[in-house]
Amino acid sequence: MTAERDEILQAVSSAVLAVTRHLSVREVLQVIVRSAQRLLDARYAALGVPDDDGSFAEFVAEGLTDKQWEAIGPLPRQHGMLGAMLREGAPVRLPDLREDPRFEWWPKAHPIMKDFLGVPIRDGDEVLGIIFLANKRTPGAEFTQADQELLTLFAAHAAIALANARLYESGRELAMLEERNRMARELHDAVTQKLFSLRLSAQAAGTLLEKSPGRAAAELANVQRLAGEAMAELRAVIVELRPAELDRHGLAETLRKHVRLLDRLHPPAVSFACAELPPLRPEAEVAVLRVAQEALHNALRHSGAGEIAVRLTYEGGTPALEVRDDGAGFEPGESRGLGLVSMRERAEAVGGVLTVESAPGRGTTVRVEVTG
Repeated sequence: MTAERDEILQAVSSAVLAVTRHLSVREVLQVIVRSAQRLLDARYAALGVPDDDGSFAEFVAEGLTDKQWEAIGPLPRQHGMLGAMLREGAPVRLPDLREDPRFEWWPKAHPIMKDFLGVPIRDGDEVLGIIFLANKRTPGAEFTQADQELLTLFAAHAAIALANARLYESGRELAMLEERNRMARELHDAVTQKLFSLRLSAQAAGTLLEKSPGRAAAELANVQRLAGEAMAELRAVIVELRPAELDRHGLAETLRKHVRLLDRLHPPAVSFACAELPPLRPEAEVAVLRVAQEALHNALRHSGAGEIAVRLTYEGGTPALEVRDDGAGFEPGESRGLGLVSMRERAEAVGGVLTVESAPGRGTTVRVEVTG
């Protein structure tokens, strides 16, 4: 048992170290899942953190490829064995999950899971989530009572790591909010001064235009300089005031969460797919996120679409966002009011290119390509 305790301490240590490296809650969850999978030699491992809407706020898994995840479809809801474990808050160990009356069904593309071990992650009386393993790698082997005790001990330490990660993110969000308030005050002072000076220079140019064209030209040059400085300051602040979700989860996960929410709230089926992207500049991430939100708003409000697909791609060394719907479409000259100018300006401000393809009855595709 001493060797096992040393092994679990090492596995828990990696999860705790993830927190000290300032990773997000999702990344800490991934470290916990990988550690448990390795610790108990399981083919599949997953960890779900419930939300208040009958689904999971976070759900991470090991043992599945991206193609398998895409084929399986939306995240699981709190039904079947997962729901039972959340309600009962007790460990479950089964030789064959499918034979338990609490088991209901799997999506068609879901891998077959037989031997099963799951334990709750608790903080006092609160169940923070559940961690479960399936299919021992050793042929013919099943999870034992010793495995259950080991995973229960691991889950107790994982609860500490998860609680710490949440506290860290909460503190980070509070610090970011305070910083944003400070920057808003500075923005008000700096830009107000610039705009006041710009207005005075414009008024002076207008007064001097007939009497002294040379001095008027100098004032107009000053107007152009001040306008450029004000725009540069605004852009710098906009980059700093990027959505907190991007700092917490990154672009792909922020979009995934946004799409998942829209899929629940609106009749059209809204889906998300993502390739592995290189790191993008902060201002590029903000631009892509805002273009996606605007394009989704348009599709949901105006297109009458039945399906809307959001994709992040990386082809030919170019990261790109694509929002495609199967709705009514429109003639190019009828696109006023759809925010296309705003989307194009956002893309061009970060060196990107926005294209829109649409025709009546053939849906709409909004695509923005950016550089890293």
